[in-house]
Amino acid sequence: MRVGYGYDVHRLVEGRRLILGGVEIDHPLGLQGHSDADVLLHAIADALLGAAALGDIGTHFPDDSEEWRDADSRSLLRSVVNRLTEAGFRPVNVDATVIAEEPRLKPYVPRMRSAVAEILGLDVSQVSVKATTSEGLGFVGTGAGMAAHAVCLLEER
Repeated sequence: MRVGYGYDVHRLVEGRRLILGGVEIDHPLGLQGHSDADVLLHAIADALLGAAALGDIGTHFPDDSEEWRDADSRSLLRSVVNRLTEAGFRPVNVDATVIAEEPRLKPYVPRMRSAVAEILGLDVSQVSVKATTSEGLGFVGTGAGMAAHAVCLLEER
């Protein structure tokens, strides 16, 4: 068994769709990034890669590569799962938290959990997605961005 931890952060900007956990969220601002900037899936990908000692998301999908410009993070996470399989690992569970002042994410959490479970080949009961605020503190608290943390458990196949 191996444990992994992941973190990601992106700035909120106008003119971008807000994608979290592979789900489009109705909000006037979106996350800025080279790909679709899905902080939740990026944190999960980093947790999985870290648990398997396979580097990080930036190593596998560099933000200076045109190949990954505007990439769908669901595809990136599927690629991570393929790399885990090749390395002899499979995900057991994921626990993740999105930190954002707005919008309220609770209505979207069931769809996010389902999307993550499908990508990882897990039952939805093995995927936890939570949302919280930073109580008005820091860049997230001012509404300038969003962050996500994730932990996972892998087992050798």
